[in-house]
Amino acid sequence: MMQRTDRHYRNFLRLISRETLLYTEMVTTGAILHGQRALYLDYFEAEHPIALQLGGDDPVALAECARIAHDYGYDEVNLNVGCPSDRVQSGCFGAVLMKTPERVAEAVSAMRAACPLPITVKHRIGVDHLDRYEDMLNFVDVVRAAGADRFSVHARKAWLKGLSPKENRTVPPLRYEDVWRLKAERPDEVIEINGGVLTLDDAIAHLDHVDAVMIGRAAYDDPFLFAQADSRCFGVPDPVTDRFEVVEGLVELAAAHMARGGTLHQVVRHALGLFSGVPGARRWRRVLSTGSTAAGASPQLIRDAATALRGTRPEPAA
Repeated sequence: MMQRTDRHYRNFLRLISRETLLYTEMVTTGAILHGQRALYLDYFEAEHPIALQLGGDDPVALAECARIAHDYGYDEVNLNVGCPSDRVQSGCFGAVLMKTPERVAEAVSAMRAACPLPITVKHRIGVDHLDRYEDMLNFVDVVRAAGADRFSVHARKAWLKGLSPKENRTVPPLRYEDVWRLKAERPDEVIEINGGVLTLDDAIAHLDHVDAVMIGRAAYDDPFLFAQADSRCFGVPDPVTDRFEVVEGLVELAAAHMARGGTLHQVVRHALGLFSGVPGARRWRRVLSTGSTAAGASPQLIRDAATALRGTRPEPAA
């Protein structure tokens, strides 16, 4: 998710779940090969397991980026064939590639030859009028033959014209049954479902039908929904039991980042949804939003915001 799942968000989420697979923002091959590589690829060791999500259509460039991802220590490389934005389409990648599964297969084959990491594909159930179940099945069959290890399927089709990226996340109806059917008819494939999953209970219900669940916007808007993910999905203890433990961890992350010359806002902007649905959440968001960009803002502001949420007077900043 562009401008959202950067390294600071991912490091923050690791306070809540240690086991879930995290994805980078979608990074284009051009940004990696010709831009500030470290800006896009650096991450904190705590983020593992972590997948690099790539956007591109040139098999040679994608293969080189997959090799670089391996050198950087990533755990997986994911090819995004689901983004419907105009900017992505103009580069002839993203969801438009679903119209040419052979091209995607060529890219996957090249990436597979370039590095030993799992090569996975994120895609839609369809695009424009290629939205029959049979169209998706053909796409999966063609790409799997090239060596794709997992298919992360957004259970909505994409309209390349007429809908904005935001509308493409909400207007086309969810067709979970198509993704469930895909797993039933291709039981040997690893199928992950995505789209409209808002709670951990929703995710666990899907696991009766598919192998894995990807949660996108809800993971950002309500990150504490992962609070029991490690115990309920992976069978290991959860790292925290309540949101206020996360607050203390966030203070430490912010202090470490500021000691390296970063700003408080770069860290706390990703934590505005920590108390989503909790009485006083608006006060938490307001204190962080207005204070984190002020001159002299320190990590103590995070504790002040938590105190404001509880409805008591904040202690003086240290």
